[in-house]
Amino acid sequence: MSNRTPVSELVSGPIAPGVAKRDPIIVADNVTRTFGGLQAVNVEHLEIPRGAITALIGPNGAGKTTFFNLLTGFDKPNTGTWTFADKNLAGVPAFKVARLGMVRTFQLTKALGLLTVLENMLLGAKKQGGENMFTALIRPLWKPREDEITDRAMKLLAKFKLDVKSEDYAASLSGGQRKLLEMARALMSEPELVMLDEPMAGVNPALTQSLLHHIKDLKSEGMTVLFVEHDMHMVNEIADWVVVMAEGRIVAEGPPGEVMNDPAVIDAYLGAHHDTDLGTLTGQREIASEMESDLVKEEIEIKKEAIQ
Repeated sequence: MSNRTPVSELVSGPIAPGVAKRDPIIVADNVTRTFGGLQAVNVEHLEIPRGAITALIGPNGAGKTTFFNLLTGFDKPNTGTWTFADKNLAGVPAFKVARLGMVRTFQLTKALGLLTVLENMLLGAKKQGGENMFTALIRPLWKPREDEITDRAMKLLAKFKLDVKSEDYAASLSGGQRKLLEMARALMSEPELVMLDEPMAGVNPALTQSLLHHIKDLKSEGMTVLFVEHDMHMVNEIADWVVVMAEGRIVAEGPPGEVMNDPAVIDAYLGAHHDTDLGTLTGQREIASEMESDLVKEEIEIKKEAIQ
């Protein structure tokens, strides 16, 4: 990643789990979540740097998505507090979190299949007068705003090369196109922080580079990115900073090159692959291949349960 942010601009102390950031956009303290007797998340302290691309990695079951759900209001922790841009978000519901400028995508896309691509985009915009029961009856009160957000939606769809699909039902899109639609829809709210949960999962290789390009663009446009990913090659290519979770805890963080060779990461994250050299592209792809295989198996099981 040629435009990677220097470490000296991100941190203000020795690199270690929980290291203070020079300008953190998220600060989380003592965040825990327990399911029955299993502690899925136990984050003592974590800061996410503003204006950078941060990858959250770890083995399946490490607690990454659960941590995402807690931060964004989709789940409630047992303990803990966290702030976003100095605003306390503990106990704030998901829709209010999004309005504050912190939006997320999902591992399994949430596009509304029976709405068109454009209609899906319009749902992501804020301050729509037509959503009010009384103003909805008076067209001149909401029509200018609708024209404005429609124009923005079409520009974003063009950027993501989905404008030709604007009138198609979202259900007709491929898995990769749905990922692009979900990312584009997230940008309709003009967020400060975009959180992507495994953006490459199930994506056709032909669209991978397009997604990578768009994630880099988010940073160049002044947004902060936090993403969960298993593809170590992708992490190494675009991440400024990497946070590693294992068994719900933060076990390491730092720049990609250092994290991938950290003995604690190799033990906790790779397990039986402790002899694999993560410093090589071959080693990274070997691990990514197995993890992606596990992910596919998990998605199949989820879909089976949904059908039943």
